[in-house]
Amino acid sequence: MDRLQTRELAYFVAVAEELHFGRAAERLGIAQPPLSRAISRLERRMGVPLLERNSRKVTLTPAGEVFLTESRRALDAVDAAVRRAQRAGRPASRLVLVMKPGGDCGLLPDILAAYETDPDAVPVDIVLCSAHECAGVIRDGRADVGLLHRSNTDLTGLDIEELLTEDQVVVLPHSHHLADRVSVCLADLAGETMPHWSADPHNTPNRLSVRDVGQLMQLIALGRAIAVVPASVRGQLRDDLTCVPVTDAQPTTLILAWPQGHRASALAAFVRTATTVAAHRQQTPSRVKRRRIHAT
Repeated sequence: MDRLQTRELAYFVAVAEELHFGRAAERLGIAQPPLSRAISRLERRMGVPLLERNSRKVTLTPAGEVFLTESRRALDAVDAAVRRAQRAGRPASRLVLVMKPGGDCGLLPDILAAYETDPDAVPVDIVLCSAHECAGVIRDGRADVGLLHRSNTDLTGLDIEELLTEDQVVVLPHSHHLADRVSVCLADLAGETMPHWSADPHNTPNRLSVRDVGQLMQLIALGRAIAVVPASVRGQLRDDLTCVPVTDAQPTTLILAWPQGHRASALAAFVRTATTVAAHRQQTPSRVKRRRIHAT
């Protein structure tokens, strides 16, 4: 079978998502008959039915469900390749780093300062977004590397380096009844209002929507919420807030992530620098798992 074209994948994805040929054709800006013929040709070439059609509805076959997932992934990879090539072709090379606001465990200033001294270093642009968006921003080519937290992060298609593992603390206003405790456990926090980031799809009861760290800290100071966060936040607290160790909260691991297989010299230098700075900060190098990358 000849290699499929991205146009064919885009046609199929539109139909599979809309489950309606008319709406899919309108979305694609083409007439419905050519779209129907294109999908039929695609099924013949592949030798499997992708859609079940009748006069009332369109549904995906098991093969169609698999092909939808893989087609989205393939189209995303093409888009990412274009973005990375466009950035690489610009006269002044730059490295784009993505992270959530305050999500560097206090490491980034030292990493950037040390990176500037590396002969392979290039200027670094920083993109801030929610924790749930960061990995996708790397995968789709908008960023070259990211500082992420391992828990609840889909790392598909990424290489990673663990930088720092921290215990967690709860941030409280001084007036909170737990503020004077030496430590707390998660059960002590039951019923408290916790934050969820605006882009977080898991909106649950007792969760207050927040957009950034500054807003979160203001809400905590007002007694509207509390937050369980990595212990490094201690160095960034406002005077009207305090933090208490949470003894049974799972430690959180800060990782560096980049597209799988990428070995550019500027990226390799950034990974080397970040792991060195993190090892120095943690002062227990044995806990930092290293998988070095080499420039080609």
